Amino acid sequence: MSTTEMKDTKPIGAVKVADHPDDSGPDSPSELVTDIYIDPEKEKAALRKFDKWLVPVAFCFLVLSSLDRNNLGNARVFGLDEDLGLHGGMFGNLTTVVSVTLIVFEVPWVIAVKRFGADRALGTALLLWSVVTLGTAFVRTYAQAVAVRLLLGACEAGISPGFAYLFATIYPRRAAGKRVMMTNLANCTSGAFGGLFAYAVQTMGTRRGLAAWRWLFIVEFCVTIVVGGVGWCILPHSPESAWFLSAEEKETMRLRRLRDEAFRGQDEFDSKWIKTALKDPFIYVCGLAFFTSSVAITGFGVFLPTIIAGLGYASLQVNYMTIPVYCLGAISLVTNCYFSDKFNRRAPFLIGCCIPVIAGYLTAVGSSNSHAGYAGMFILVLGVYPISTLVVAWVGTNMSPDSKRAFALPYFYSIGNLSMLVSSQLYPSQQGPRYVVGNAVSAGLEVVAACLYVASYLILRRRNIQKKKLIAEGATTNGKEGDRSLDFMYGL
Repeated sequence: MSTTEMKDTKPIGAVKVADHPDDSGPDSPSELVTDIYIDPEKEKAALRKFDKWLVPVAFCFLVLSSLDRNNLGNARVFGLDEDLGLHGGMFGNLTTVVSVTLIVFEVPWVIAVKRFGADRALGTALLLWSVVTLGTAFVRTYAQAVAVRLLLGACEAGISPGFAYLFATIYPRRAAGKRVMMTNLANCTSGAFGGLFAYAVQTMGTRRGLAAWRWLFIVEFCVTIVVGGVGWCILPHSPESAWFLSAEEKETMRLRRLRDEAFRGQDEFDSKWIKTALKDPFIYVCGLAFFTSSVAITGFGVFLPTIIAGLGYASLQVNYMTIPVYCLGAISLVTNCYFSDKFNRRAPFLIGCCIPVIAGYLTAVGSSNSHAGYAGMFILVLGVYPISTLVVAWVGTNMSPDSKRAFALPYFYSIGNLSMLVSSQLYPSQQGPRYVVGNAVSAGLEVVAACLYVASYLILRRRNIQKKKLIAEGATTNGKEGDRSLDFMYGL
């Protein structure tokens, strides 16, 4: 029978398309049951187009977003505190307030991505946060700085969870990790090149009456609006109508959408899944794990230049000394995500990556030697970025249908981003140069995170066991829908 004939054949019933000997279940919910035939090669060809167009755009958006949000740490090294009259915990407050609006606006932005399309929602976010970045260059007082940081958080809130939602929706479970990885690969890139970029701007000195740190945000605005603007033009409205797909590939994605409808739900957002998500204990246990482990990554990203400066290095050295740390982090991130996808396992990698984070922070705590503290950052970065990538991929691909995922994933993000309220206060200037308290707290919370990741794994494993037991007893339903139904097996 030809491919065309198979497409036109009226489905007789559900057909299991693959056997999966492990207890992680199939690669994605969409691969559990199907009554529509789709040529696997055509499906792979369509997904390759998204790799070619969507993934690079997501990477650019995420790099620019991270750069504009986190270069406050680099700006601090060459004069931000002095020009704005910051002292005590004021700088920490500037990094805290951005998290408030990030947390509040993450869910609305992702729902907007689902309702209005990625091009409209994420493009609007790009335009808004670019303008706010430019405004940062002209603040004169602490109050003005607080205001622009609040606006920046509100505008950038949907970028990372928005793309994570798209990747979890488009790609099968076994491939989602490498795409969600873009978020932290972008953080590594912006951290490394942000330091190099800041170092170059720093050498400019004061120009046209504006200090070097102000030029940092002006140039960032120009880069964001130009590079991001090109990316905006590439963003698709939806996977089924992406302009870069051929007519045949659009039909493949449309059939894929129909095939997956039992798990992904209708295109319209169904608010009943909000209540379902809010009552799911997995989201809270894993979200608390994400919160405790994110204290380490949030503090690391914002305060690495401050930590290195506090270890005794001159300000001109600080920015370029961050580069090799981020490069090692990127290598570890790619390696962990590759093998996590290859073995279709998340929890073992999450738990394992907690170990170097704990060791790195304890190294900085235990020694007053500046070289030992700097070495501790290299140890720490081996685990800090893979953790947040893998846990987002884990949660995103274990939520079904799309309406539940559209709420649960950014809600989960919001729980994790509460960590910014903690980490931004852990490194006040009066506790320098070693920041013993901040590093010790980060290490302790990472131990808690490892325990909570174990608990999250046990929750999903228990659910899978219960489902398999009912199926073995001949049950066809457990009276539940979405990922809690018998047809869905959780990835572990």
